[in-house]
Amino acid sequence: MRPEVKAFFDTATNTVSYVVCDPAAKCCAIIDPVLDYDPVLARTRTTSAELIIDYVHQEGLSCEWILETHIHADHLSGAAHIQEVLGGKIGIGARVVVVQQTFSEIFDDALDCDASQFDCLFEDGDNFRIGELEVRALHTPGHTPACMTYVTGGAAFVGDTLFMPDYGTARTDFPGGDARTLYRSIQKIFALPDETRLFMCHDYLPDGRAEYRWETTVGEERRSNVHIHDGVGEDQFAALRRSRDARLDPPRLILASLQVNMRAGRLPPAGRNGIHYLKLPVNRF
Repeated sequence: MRPEVKAFFDTATNTVSYVVCDPAAKCCAIIDPVLDYDPVLARTRTTSAELIIDYVHQEGLSCEWILETHIHADHLSGAAHIQEVLGGKIGIGARVVVVQQTFSEIFDDALDCDASQFDCLFEDGDNFRIGELEVRALHTPGHTPACMTYVTGGAAFVGDTLFMPDYGTARTDFPGGDARTLYRSIQKIFALPDETRLFMCHDYLPDGRAEYRWETTVGEERRSNVHIHDGVGEDQFAALRRSRDARLDPPRLILASLQVNMRAGRLPPAGRNGIHYLKLPVNRF
């Protein structure tokens, strides 16, 4: 069965969120939703999430899942807000505990690093359903230890593992990232049929392209991805990826997003005055 896919592009963070629907059963999953965040005023808004919520209501859909492809470092997750309004289970890769352990130490955070903040933890090869749509979870680490790709009905949602062919692949310099691991994960995606539609979590505008895009195919990535097309070996890719990573700046919202996203989109507990705080680990990075 072919799913219906509706994309929502957030220009502030270049993030693409998706509503993936079984049109017969009118059930859906929401993938990688955004919680808007102003880093100057430390203020959150739910504008982006409300666009998704409105669409789900307008289409008469039942939200069964809110799926995270990984713990994002470039935007705050809107999963908790969407769950509060629409219901559904929040799912993520089981290796999220590694990410929690790493960053709870960095932020001196009392977070329980057992992934209990999420409703469902996926292992490689796990299967679940969106209505009658069968979904397979693939563990595709390298960008982070917990990255997952969700495959259903000839479509795959790859998170940050791949970008559009003219932009390449994800960075691997975050704690727990690894260029060789990313190469092997991409080979798992490339083993899917060439006609499989691939949906990106981000798009940026490389030289020569004026409009944002976030859908391609396995065949197109294998033919023309600027980092990892057919014929590029692991050694060559790892050298290229590490060279590029050494020149990248950290994501603008990394410190805020990690503290929220490892809690499944929830703010850290409020202080004695009722105000929530995000920490800045001075001189840590």
